[in-house]
Amino acid sequence: MVVNNIDKLIEDLERQELEAPTGIASPQVYSQLLAIYLYQNDLCNAKFLWKRIPLTVKNTNPELGEIWKVGQHLWKSDFTATYASLNGFNWSETVSEIMRNVQDVVRQRAVDLISQAYSSITLDTVASMTGLSVDVCAAACLERGWRVEPDTKMVYPVRKVSEPVVQPSSEDQLYKLTDFVSFLEN
Repeated sequence: MVVNNIDKLIEDLERQELEAPTGIASPQVYSQLLAIYLYQNDLCNAKFLWKRIPLTVKNTNPELGEIWKVGQHLWKSDFTATYASLNGFNWSETVSEIMRNVQDVVRQRAVDLISQAYSSITLDTVASMTGLSVDVCAAACLERGWRVEPDTKMVYPVRKVSEPVVQPSSEDQLYKLTDFVSFLEN
């Protein structure tokens, strides 16, 4: 539900932060905004938000610190620690859905990374990068069409076929440029 309206929600939360009467937004606003930045993999904005959250708000709301721990692990690309932080805290209602979605997106990015970067990888490594148990991971790999050898515990990912980027021809680009320049001159 939250993820469907992510752009509107982030705009609303940023506005609430800017228009806070005392200059300090509520901890819920900071928590949701920080979690959404992690969901979007916008680690720079997450870091800047963390730096501008007042120390009193950080100290009175331990959940903010836990969300930031997830961000720190994402920054370091430490998948194992990321999943441990995501699963090791009982998130409040205001951020629980967002944090579940953060976990899903991190897992999907890890799967995409594995399919692009590896021709073979151990099942244990795939499991730690996706935050899944070895059995669930093996089933998920087979479901994706990857070859899994149970005796050697090796996974052979299939590279995801990316759609080729269609480049306009030089003549098309020249035509658009000419059209644009003539528009500017007139």
